[in-house]
Amino acid sequence: MRTAVDSSVLLDVLTDDPAFAETSEAALRKAMAEGVLMVCETVVAEILPVLGEEALGAFFEDWGIQFAAGDLVSARLAGSHFARYLQRTPQKQIVVPDFLIGAHAQVHSDRLLARDRGYLREYFKELTVWIP
Repeated sequence: MRTAVDSSVLLDVLTDDPAFAETSEAALRKAMAEGVLMVCETVVAEILPVLGEEALGAFFEDWGIQFAAGDLVSARLAGSHFARYLQRTPQKQIVVPDFLIGAHAQVHSDRLLARDRGYLREYFKELTVWIP
């Protein structure tokens, strides 16, 4: 089982978020026991300011997280869903990186571990979203 991990879940653990750290860490451990954890470049970019460049490799190694780069297929999927979102939502509340993570997960993994605000399930209907 390949589980893509959203930055929201990793940031819960990295910042020891009082509301979400415990459940996010438990979900990460369960996903790790069931297979491979993976992230795309967008997730790396979003967690790096909190984690720091020096600690990135060790953090990925400790959690068994693999990096999987996006491709044209996932980028186009993200763009098409983002375009639809912009047509439906006059005041933009979700940004392109959220769509890149969702599209990458749909194309390159079996599921996405994320604290979804609803847009993942709405726009990525073929993606299994696991909310810790």
